[in-house]
Amino acid sequence: MQDYKGKESTLCAGCGHDAITSQIIRSMFQYGIDPTRVIELSGIGRSSKTPAYFLDRAHGFNALHGRMPAVGTGAILANRTLFAIGVSGDGDTASIGTGQFVHLLRRNLPMVYIMENNGVYGLTKGQFSATADYGSTLKTGVINDLPAIDCCALAIELGCGYVARSFAGDPKQLVVLLEGALSHRGTAFLDVISPCVTFNNHDGSTKSYKYAKETEELLHEASFVPFFEPITVDYGEGVAEVVELHDGSHIILRKLERDFDPRNKVSSLCMLLESREKGEFLTGLLYVEPEKPDFTALLNMPEEPLAQLAPDRVRPARAALEAIMESLR
Repeated sequence: MQDYKGKESTLCAGCGHDAITSQIIRSMFQYGIDPTRVIELSGIGRSSKTPAYFLDRAHGFNALHGRMPAVGTGAILANRTLFAIGVSGDGDTASIGTGQFVHLLRRNLPMVYIMENNGVYGLTKGQFSATADYGSTLKTGVINDLPAIDCCALAIELGCGYVARSFAGDPKQLVVLLEGALSHRGTAFLDVISPCVTFNNHDGSTKSYKYAKETEELLHEASFVPFFEPITVDYGEGVAEVVELHDGSHIILRKLERDFDPRNKVSSLCMLLESREKGEFLTGLLYVEPEKPDFTALLNMPEEPLAQLAPDRVRPARAALEAIMESLR
């Protein structure tokens, strides 16, 4: 398994993202994927550091904020023998990258897409992200008055062939869902709830107008990030589990029943809506469409990667170009 590890993590101790990395390593090892045939893709954000922590012998590309799907599309079309895994965050996916995410789902690019979802912008000091639940609060007492974007419901609605949600602290479920995603041909989307131990534990903003008016002018602020133990859970199918987070707040996880049919799109969407009304996170394989053709099949791509074709095979002769131009007159 050592061959599937990467650099030492620089994320906060107890960060859910590191728990996700551990299960990515375990699932890829157990599935027997050749690390040198993998391309790791990410955008910008705390989540986008994750690819540095697994498969250090893989290819890697850290794209612009929200632009990872476009880079991944180009890479896979150029070399379809690569195994693509993209790691993004809720800001990278559900805010600046929403348009790119939507078209990735439409095209069914063969890629495992993991969204590390903590509901805040970790790089810019913990503001609400687009996946933060309506009515949830920051440590400052600010209440979120905007509805959340449910990326799983969006993925199912747009025809993604493999959609799942899990919790970073449930390694048993997460590794199984990851292995299922690795075996899926087409886009496999995993929304993984990953608590932020730093900004969800922040006692109050020191950058507000009120604070600035009532205190002396400071040159800069230095803060201490405490250590937290990772949160783990183990609960049965069909069971709702209340999980206490590091800041004392709670989330409710409900694992799907064993007899749930993930091939029924209408049933999947209804279950998501019901769980949202109850204030629960529904976890498990939400939807799968195994026979859906992926993007390379739709384009009739040759088996040999385009990046490895000789120039004389990809550059039409002058006579062929003249024939094409003549047909368009």
